[in-house]
Parts: sequence; structure tokens; C-alpha cells
Amino acid sequence: MVDARTEFTRNPRRFTALLGFLRSESAGGVALISTALVALAWSNSPSPESYHHLLELPISIGVGSSTLAMSFERWVNDGLMTLFFLVVGLEIRREMTDGQLASVRQVAAPGLAALGGMIVPAIIFAALNWDDPTKLHGWAVPVATDIAFALAAISVLGRRVPTGLKVFLTAVAIIDDLGAIIVIAVFYTASLAWVALLAALAVAAVIYAMNRLNVKAMPPYLIGGLLLWLCVLNSGIHATLAGVMLAFVVPLGPEPDCVGHRIETRLSGWVTWAVLPLFGLANAGLQFGDFSMGDLGGTLILGTVLGLVVGKQLGVFGATLLALRLGLARLPSGVSYLHLYGGAVLCGIGFTMSLFIADLSFRGSHHHEEVKLGVFIGSLLAAGLGIAFLAAISRRSPSPAHAHSLERT
Repeated sequence: MVDARTEFTRNPRRFTALLGFLRSESAGGVALISTALVALAWSNSPSPESYHHLLELPISIGVGSSTLAMSFERWVNDGLMTLFFLVVGLEIRREMTDGQLASVRQVAAPGLAALGGMIVPAIIFAALNWDDPTKLHGWAVPVATDIAFALAAISVLGRRVPTGLKVFLTAVAIIDDLGAIIVIAVFYTASLAWVALLAALAVAAVIYAMNRLNVKAMPPYLIGGLLLWLCVLNSGIHATLAGVMLAFVVPLGPEPDCVGHRIETRLSGWVTWAVLPLFGLANAGLQFGDFSMGDLGGTLILGTVLGLVVGKQLGVFGATLLALRLGLARLPSGVSYLHLYGGAVLCGIGFTMSLFIADLSFRGSHHHEEVKLGVFIGSLLAAGLGIAFLAAISRRSPSPAHAHSLERT
């Protein structure tokens, strides 16, 4: 008798497009960490002021009498990162339409894992900083997983990591990204400029109307996307959310010539090899001379490190076990509980989104530097522990008892 549940990862060819995305992400992780190391070295060099001069370098773009001026750092974080969120939004939308997140049953296990991986780190951070409202504002810093770094870490182990684990962790990371986007929109919006916000919604509605009218030319969507970004930039919500809004209103279908597919194809390489490395350069600078050994025990650093290293693995692994216990899923083919735990540890790598939320939480204060140090320490520990654990268990032959397939009910 055929089981009513179909395997989540029975045919890896179903995930060819997804795995192609992952390969570029993991490769891009190398570029990202390279520029992050450059930023660290530069900010601790004999002339760190030159690094800060770069961050504060004013850049103006004008059309006619209209001019938009921001610092290099703000152009990267508010401008270029919009392209990153656009690509992430298109990836989420595609998976929700015809992928691993296309049904409630498919999303149950990775959804619970992502939710647990956000709630537990936030609780740990909040518990350690509860008595200081200023510090508590950074509760969301350890909730995000950096898919680029996590996949780069997995790529170190090559074929010793089962494909089923990579696919499952990717689904977790995609939902985690969606959760982080919601957190930024809801909890990190200080005040709203309603005219600009309504204008942004109107522009999004026009773009969606072009979609429904089957407009296939790229220029109208590019112009609409730029107008949308300008409106969101002045609305009070973070400018990068314009990328997410655009991702959900442009045409996106199986046809290779659809607007959404063309946007993603053309932007993915730029995001991987230019936007994220520039983000690392602009946000990873940290002067170690500003800290003492006593600072390492501070609640901001400790909350961030424990949230990433302990909270992530407990939340992701515990929630996945709950999904398995409830019969919502089975382990992917070739994946043991130990593999699953090692993957949960790697989810504690929170570099990009964590630094992004840290900037929103503590921009311009010393707390910003403390949290950044916590993100570095926590992400490095999670990467090292996860790689070491998966490498150790890969030497063991998988038990037949663990050779279940992750199936939908």
C-alpha cells in the first residue's frame, strides 16, 4: 500500500533551481566574509579614521533640480540592500507559489523550525537585558539566520552533508528571512509619514495592475520600482522593504522571460558579488581597542552570543522534533537526528540580517559596537561548532533506523 504522504526530498531534481541559488549563495558567502575581514583589519589599522571617512563619504544623485544625498554607509544599507531584499522576496514568493513552501503541509516542519529559531534566541536576549529598555530594543538581533554563511559552512564539508539536510535548512532559512522582514516592518518603524506611505501603496498597486494587464516590458517596472523605493524611503518604514513589496507585485511565473525571473537572474550575481560584499565592508568595521575583557561579559554581548549559539540550536532542533512528534514530517532521506542537530547549530550564523537589525536598533551608539562584536563571536562559534559536529558524525555510517524520508501528511 502506498503511503499517503509524499516524500519531501524523494527526487532531488525537483530542487535544481533552488540548489543553484544555494550554490551562488554559498560562494557569495566567501566574498562577504572577505570584505568583512577587510573592514575589521581596516578599522583596526594605524589609520582607522580613513575607514570611517569612507562610511561618512557623502554621495549625491540628482535629476534636474531634485537631489538625493546620503552617506556611503546609508547608500549601501538603505539603497543597495533593497536589491538584496528584492531577490530574497522573489525567492520566498517562488517557493510559496511552486516550491517547498507551496502548501501548509510542506511548510509545517521548516516553518516550526524557523519560528522556534526566532523565539528562543529573542527570549534569551530579552531575559538578559530586561531591565534596560535601550538594550532591550535589540532583542531581534539574534533571531536571523544568514543563509549565505550557513551554506558556505556546509560547502566546506562537501558531499559529507546529505542533500536532504541542505534542502531542509534552506526552507528554514527562507522562512526565517520572511520572519526577519516582518520583524523589521513591525518593530523597527519609529514613526510613519502617511502621505509617503500611501504613495508607496499606490505605486505598488499600479505595478500590480501592470502585472494583471500582462505588461511584459521591463522599463515600466524599473521606473515603478524606483518610485516605490523613494516613497518608502520617506515613509518611516525601512527603505529596503520596498524590495520585498516589489517582489510580490511584479509578474513571476514559470516562463523564463517573465519580469520577475529576469529581474532575479540579472540581480542575483550583483547581489552576491557586489551588494553583500559592500554591506560587509560598510557594517563589519569594529575597533577591538574599544573593548576590554570585562565587556565580553556584558549583557548585550552575552545575550547576542547565547541567542545565536544556544538559542538558535535549541529553537530549531526542538521545534523540528515537535514537528516529527506530531507526525507533520519525517526525517529527510539519509539525514539522522545528529545531522539535524548539526544543521540547527549552523542556523546560529546570523551575520547579514543580525548586523542589519543591529544597525536599526543602535545606530550611532556604543551599544551598536557591542552588539556587532556579539554577532561576530556568536556567528563564528556557531559556524565552528556546526562544522566540527557535522564533520565528526560524517565519519560514522548512517543508521538504517535514521534513513527515513521527510514526507508530507
